[in-house]
Amino acid sequence: MLSSTVGLVTGGCSGLGRSAALRILRSGGSVVIADLPSQSHLAEPLVEEFGSSRCRYYPTDVTKEEDVMGALDEAENGGMGVVNATVNCAGIATPSKILGKRGVHDLELFSNVIKVNTIGTFNVNRLAASRMSSLPPTSGLRGVLINTASIAAYDGQVGQCAYAASKGAIVSMTLAMARDLAPNGIRCMTIAPGLFLTPLLEGLPEKVKEELGKQVPCPNRLGDPEDFGKLVEAIITNPMLNGETIRLDGAYRMPP
Repeated sequence: MLSSTVGLVTGGCSGLGRSAALRILRSGGSVVIADLPSQSHLAEPLVEEFGSSRCRYYPTDVTKEEDVMGALDEAENGGMGVVNATVNCAGIATPSKILGKRGVHDLELFSNVIKVNTIGTFNVNRLAASRMSSLPPTSGLRGVLINTASIAAYDGQVGQCAYAASKGAIVSMTLAMARDLAPNGIRCMTIAPGLFLTPLLEGLPEKVKEELGKQVPCPNRLGDPEDFGKLVEAIITNPMLNGETIRLDGAYRMPP
């Protein structure tokens, strides 16, 4: 049970983020869903189902300090308390080859992917950690930061230089962040998902989705977002999980 969890879930309106938010809510915790204004309508059913005392939405661009501070304030001002768990799922994936038919890789595109995925994740964690450090410790612990990388951090495919770099950076800073925050009783973990049935894949034809699922060794299917939510719960409830990246991919390894 996560009744004492006050979560901030970025990218929480859909896909993996929504699954994480639902898992916390259904296990008794509270959540602020932080996502772009264009996604607000997707959060409304959750707020209605669980009530504004346990579920709130706040329009957030994770790269903007004022937005993230506002989302953290939303939890405290809404009566939930100080956020003690972040789940960072906000991210973008814009494919491009270094050299392709359209020419050389656009530098602004590369910078933007890094800005949203890597800097956005760090921005949320640094600000949330500052708030968490004020909490009274429970068995020496005050909170946990959970990041979302990707198996692209290890198996970057053609056209994924920007995305792989952004996710690789998240993997690399996991241990450093855990070590930085250890004196404050704050853990840091990262999940690296494989092929999951998120909105990006849901739009594909059924035959294509079946073929993709068959490529996963075991279980022989695409990941269900609920699998991600289960791991989020496990990380929150297991105090010895710290400073590590967990591949959640059914032993799948991406080809070039």
